[in-house]
Amino acid sequence: MTTLILLRHGETDWNHARRIQGATDVPLNDTGRQQARDAAATLRDTLDERIPAVVVASDLSRARETAEIIARELGLAAPRLYPELRERAYGVAEGLSVDEYFERWGDWHGTDVPEAETREDLRARAIQGLEKVARDVRRATAPGAASVIVVTHGALIREVIRHASGDTLPLEGEKLANASAHTVLFERDHLRLLSYTPHAA
Repeated sequence: MTTLILLRHGETDWNHARRIQGATDVPLNDTGRQQARDAAATLRDTLDERIPAVVVASDLSRARETAEIIARELGLAAPRLYPELRERAYGVAEGLSVDEYFERWGDWHGTDVPEAETREDLRARAIQGLEKVARDVRRATAPGAASVIVVTHGALIREVIRHASGDTLPLEGEKLANASAHTVLFERDHLRLLSYTPHAA
């Protein structure tokens, strides 16, 4: 049994400007770094001290640095990086504003964005990545349970929540804020949603 705390990376300048990032490697800004420190403080108060904690992350710099800050603040080992946990690739839409994206393709569900990764492919990649994380952590902490802080990206977290909730959550209009945390339980190769923290768009 492995508890996965899915934590969205801190803010970047592109987040602040409401530009599509996707696989583009945009670094944290100072607000994002403070969000990472604040997330670590919250985790310090909520993690079960009796259960070992591990930090992992997407290898994109905004997630990696968020994870490094959290690991340092909590006195944990440096995060292991997983390319499988990268953000959805948005193809030619990367760098556009959210408004420009909606003008061209209607909504986030559109599959006709050139070179973009589909939501179905994103979900499959995300689940495979989390399975790999859970296996690696189990090997390191067996036979005991472990808590894993998984620093990753908004679209990927949304697909995991959809998968774990039978496609009932998040609700339309709910946003997953930078540095927000959402918890799933990985047990017998099955993901179950324990909590999530949506915000109004």
